[in-house]
Amino acid sequence: MLSPDEIAEIDRELAHYEQPAAATIEALKIVQRHRGWVSDEAVAAIAAKLGCSPADVDAVATFYNLIYRRPVGRHVIHVCDSVTCWMLGEPRLTELLKAQLGIDYGQTTADGRFTLLPICCLGTCDRAPAMMIDEDTHRDLESVDAARLSAILERYP
Repeated sequence: MLSPDEIAEIDRELAHYEQPAAATIEALKIVQRHRGWVSDEAVAAIAAKLGCSPADVDAVATFYNLIYRRPVGRHVIHVCDSVTCWMLGEPRLTELLKAQLGIDYGQTTADGRFTLLPICCLGTCDRAPAMMIDEDTHRDLESVDAARLSAILERYP
């Protein structure tokens, strides 16, 4: 179930760990990078490769909120909903995103371009509110308007 490329990358990671199970997060990230998300079948394949149970791999995958256990869009938007971001404008930012994308949290746009998800903290409280698209963090969005938000989203085809 794992591709030769995935196996090779996981093997390179395993060289850094005494216990294969310690590479669980890295193995999940490798599979997700190749497939966009981690299916139940992939969890089982990772478990077999690492010599642990699928339940152990799933426990790590479901704890780590940047591992996707369902299909997602080409780009994932995480909106920080921490107290600081909430106080400094997260509800307005979320409202604008939902209106522009035509989706709610946990949904993917019809064209498969974006998935919108909340996240508990992006670690940028000094420049809140914030969102992360893929691996890019966008901060200081307190006064974001529809045009500026559109410009940000256009960077992600």
